[in-house]
Amino acid sequence: MRNDIALETIIEDYLQGKLTAEEAKAFEQLRLDDPVIDHRVVAHKVFLESLAQYGRVLSLKQQMDHAHARIDVAGLTEKMRPHPSFIVNLWRKNKSAVAIAASFLLLTIFSIYSIQHNTKQNGTYEVMRREITTIKNNQNKLVRTLNSAGPKVPKGLASSAKFGGTGFALTANGYLCTNYHVVRDADSVYVQNSKGESFKAKVAYRDVQYDIAILKIIDNSFTPLANPPYKLKKNSIGMGENVYTLGYPKDDVVLGEGYVSSKTGHGGDTTQYQVSIPINPGNSGGPLLDDQGNIIGLITAKENQVEGAAFAVKSKYILEALNAIPSDSLGKKAVFSKKNPLQGLSRTKQIDKIGKYVYMINVYN
Repeated sequence: MRNDIALETIIEDYLQGKLTAEEAKAFEQLRLDDPVIDHRVVAHKVFLESLAQYGRVLSLKQQMDHAHARIDVAGLTEKMRPHPSFIVNLWRKNKSAVAIAASFLLLTIFSIYSIQHNTKQNGTYEVMRREITTIKNNQNKLVRTLNSAGPKVPKGLASSAKFGGTGFALTANGYLCTNYHVVRDADSVYVQNSKGESFKAKVAYRDVQYDIAILKIIDNSFTPLANPPYKLKKNSIGMGENVYTLGYPKDDVVLGEGYVSSKTGHGGDTTQYQVSIPINPGNSGGPLLDDQGNIIGLITAKENQVEGAAFAVKSKYILEALNAIPSDSLGKKAVFSKKNPLQGLSRTKQIDKIGKYVYMINVYN
């Protein structure tokens, strides 16, 4: 203990320059030879610097407290307070200017409110893709409730709640694309082709943000298809271009035709198109195609109070969802025709080739 105290004393004298030149030289050599002592010197130096800094802060605080105690706060407040007569005179001299300024302020507020109110898009569709539950309350989800006259119900699911939508093939081996909200909370999913054949499927990938789901047919009775005749178009399509969709708002596939009315969705959503197509519950998940038969989007929703205002997620995000599935799970890479075989065909012939790749989605909860 005494040796430690003596060492601390020597270290402090060394740091404060109280050692002779010969003693300081000998101590520095000791630091070089003994790392423990060198570490204690560094630690003691830091301690002394911290102590000195604390002393400066304490001294400054004491000075400020002393200065504050000498200030007559009450007297100074009374002296600096505006006299009532000053405020009265100020109002009398400037009341007209104040009135004009207030009127201008009110007019500005009213104008801003009017602009916001008049430019707000009609309908109650406020949230499109982020909050799925909000979408359910604020828009007509294009999911139809199936009645007893619908397609044949798989055994064991007769008492379940049933909902339907549309999907379309992405690969020959049974990967399909639809909306996430179509299959959300599903216990079982079955897909039915244009021949009325029903196959069990599972959800292979979900993208809640863009309302996309990738399904995989897992039914042993399913026969792989030929490669889809259409392509997923990566580039954006222009306003006014003709488009069409195929979907299942009833038990037979239905054609809907129109045009691109905006390159953005509701509220300027850049991930979607707005299209002027009359669609109904059951169209959710259907393909949106251009005149050449390229898939440019995925039908997602329509606006409540505007006739023919529908929205579709752009095909770019379908490709991203497909690429997010690991290649070993995908089994077979999605192959789309390099040369579009639908190009130049009439609408009727295009639909004839596409029809077998569009499926009714039946969901059982």
